[in-house]
Amino acid sequence: MMHCPKADEFFKLSRAATRLVALAALAIPGTSLAQVPSPVEIARDVYFVQGLAALGSSANRNFISNAGFVITANSVVVIDALGSPTLAQTMVERIKSLTDKPISHVLVTHYHADHIYGLQVFKQAGAMILAHSAAKTYLQSDAARLRLQASRVDLAPWIDDRTELTPADRWIDAVTDLQIGGIRFGLTPAGPAHTPEDLTIAIEERGVIFSGDLAYMGRIPFVGQADSRHWIESVDRLIGLEPKILVPGHGPIVEMPLAALQFTRDYLMFLRESMRTAARDLEPFEDAYLRTDWSTYAALPLFELANRMNAYNTYLLMEQQR
Repeated sequence: MMHCPKADEFFKLSRAATRLVALAALAIPGTSLAQVPSPVEIARDVYFVQGLAALGSSANRNFISNAGFVITANSVVVIDALGSPTLAQTMVERIKSLTDKPISHVLVTHYHADHIYGLQVFKQAGAMILAHSAAKTYLQSDAARLRLQASRVDLAPWIDDRTELTPADRWIDAVTDLQIGGIRFGLTPAGPAHTPEDLTIAIEERGVIFSGDLAYMGRIPFVGQADSRHWIESVDRLIGLEPKILVPGHGPIVEMPLAALQFTRDYLMFLRESMRTAARDLEPFEDAYLRTDWSTYAALPLFELANRMNAYNTYLLMEQQR
């Protein structure tokens, strides 16, 4: 029986990989710090900014996830907070360039570092933060503490001793409709899937759904300790909603959402099927990984850095579920 690495050992491995990416980027002539691009209007009064298809690093300020916002009749509602306070501050400035309305709310799709290290900036600006109550467990965990501790080294100076884990002001644990400035925001718990606290946000009048990391586009998903069986079920539910526009947690917006959702679902199903067979037959993980045909996904960004870890964690999960 194979065992998961201890949390501190896991983060040491992750930090080593992050340093390599950062050093490689800094070694390229002309490389500059990643900037938050001008927001793109994807539906009336609905905007998004797209993170890089990369690991978080000092070179990119941890700008690796998407975020968005909606300008309502009387305020601005932000969805996710980006991966560092400086990125969040830049996003605030981008919003101010479009409207003088205050930022009233931040809706959090899940509490992974690349989506929440900017929360304190919005909190200081007076916004109310809403998230799924399952995130409380993560915020009190060694995993959250160790991740922030590692980030203060690996993502310095953008993450430092002033960077905090910011809890929600309002925790929800059921389907919740918010009416803000004449626009309805539908918050739907979707975990445990990518994380226990997954939350999708629908702006139905505009035909837009922010899926968080339930959907990836243009790069290998990060599986980590996810419950991939329920993740697949959550993706199927999103497919059934038939959104006009899908904003994934990573990658470009999707005006044909079925493609992004099916890509994520098919990858998870392939991981589970290939590793289920190995676990059932007591085949060592290394042999199973080498035997598996990864050619469908091998050319995608982050394959070399993420796929093996995804497969390993799925192998362990299949040992439990066989």
